[in-house]
Amino acid sequence: MQYNRVLKLIMVHLLLMCSIFSFSHPKGHFHKEDGTIFNTWTLKNGTIIKGNFSMGKGEFIVLEQEEGRLLKIPISDFSLQDQLLANLKVKKYVKLNKEFIPILNTFSLQKKEWNYSYLLLSFIMALAILLIFRKAISNLNKSTYSPTKLVNLAGCLVLMTLIPYACKKSTDNVVTNTSIIKTTTSFIDSAYTPYKPAISTRWDDNYFYVASGGIPAHNMMVGITNWQQQVPIPQFYTGANSWTIPLQPVYATIPMSTRTNFMKGAVAIAVNGIPIFNALNNRGEDSYLIGELDNWGGHCGKGDDYHYHAAPLHLSTISGLKPIAFALDGFAVYGSKEPDGSTMQSLDTCHGHIYNNGVYHYHGTSNYPYVIGAMKGKVTTDPLTLAPENQILPQAFASPLRPATTPLNGASITAFTATGNNAYKLTYKIGSAFGYIDYSWDVTNKYTFIYTSITGAVTSSNYQR
Repeated sequence: MQYNRVLKLIMVHLLLMCSIFSFSHPKGHFHKEDGTIFNTWTLKNGTIIKGNFSMGKGEFIVLEQEEGRLLKIPISDFSLQDQLLANLKVKKYVKLNKEFIPILNTFSLQKKEWNYSYLLLSFIMALAILLIFRKAISNLNKSTYSPTKLVNLAGCLVLMTLIPYACKKSTDNVVTNTSIIKTTTSFIDSAYTPYKPAISTRWDDNYFYVASGGIPAHNMMVGITNWQQQVPIPQFYTGANSWTIPLQPVYATIPMSTRTNFMKGAVAIAVNGIPIFNALNNRGEDSYLIGELDNWGGHCGKGDDYHYHAAPLHLSTISGLKPIAFALDGFAVYGSKEPDGSTMQSLDTCHGHIYNNGVYHYHGTSNYPYVIGAMKGKVTTDPLTLAPENQILPQAFASPLRPATTPLNGASITAFTATGNNAYKLTYKIGSAFGYIDYSWDVTNKYTFIYTSITGAVTSSNYQR
């Protein structure tokens, strides 16, 4: 009878220990100490609100802020630009719910699995120690410890040890490294200064913001042999839609690979204000190798937004030894040389390294992955875009003008020239015949496109922004 009673007590204590880990749970989702990056939203009255899209329905959206606070805001209260963004996210949210697709956490996290054999071993060890010293314990307390009392005492000792461990806040998704010094705004601004006033910069205590019109000073499009008929038009990367660089990078527990992530949106912002996308397009193809990029490593997306997919190494001609870009995790991207002008040292799988000053940075190269192999720093991803087409938040969004066009088989772009103020002409070739796109826009943002095919047929279209 006593044996059965002891066995039952052991089982009870083991179940209690297991329950600690089954029900232990870290608080909230977004905490000040986590270094979480929040998107910025602008209201019609100019008020800036920080928070990440949580859900939306009908005429409002819910933003999740620090410590998991939820803020419900009518879409009509936002600026026109953010109303478009809010409605886009609501549509995606509704679509995902209708299709019963679970919103996955796209962070590269490693969940700690408790090894229950260790749990049993610790319990047995505690019980063995008590059995060995039962006589001393009995004499000390002037009483005799029965087997059931020893089991209870052993269980209590193990539980007292495990509770603080199980209840502590999880830090699996954050590797706090105090050796990462907060980046000075003067350092970042010095890299962007040579490209002003075409771009502008500002900052607060947590972020550095880059505003640009999306058109670089260098020529574009020439050299593309795999063209989807997009052309570069200005973008409104300004105000709340500016590019955002965190001033305090935080190392990711496991860097998120660009082979399986970020095939949508930018991973870095070049010092001339042009975004840098993943080397792979949204089909997982190397954009450079399949002829989608021009002589400067860029092309236009479906929104007629110009961006790089390869490293803009040509910027080193102006930037010298300063960074040519900053990744959206906060780390700098240098060209083919180290900051002191020495030969580039070997790179890790993220396409960077910690240099002599103890600070991590990436490098641009002429071969894959060109800029970033994996995000060394912690980033926040949009919960509505699943890997591999997930994207980093916050980031600026392009403003499409025309409906997306389709690839033009056999076409190669031979020339791209400015024909006046706010006017360009693109020349392409198929075989021995040439075709053209002439386009321009006026002060009211009315765009006129004139298309001349290789057969000489001329068509035109107008669009109002």
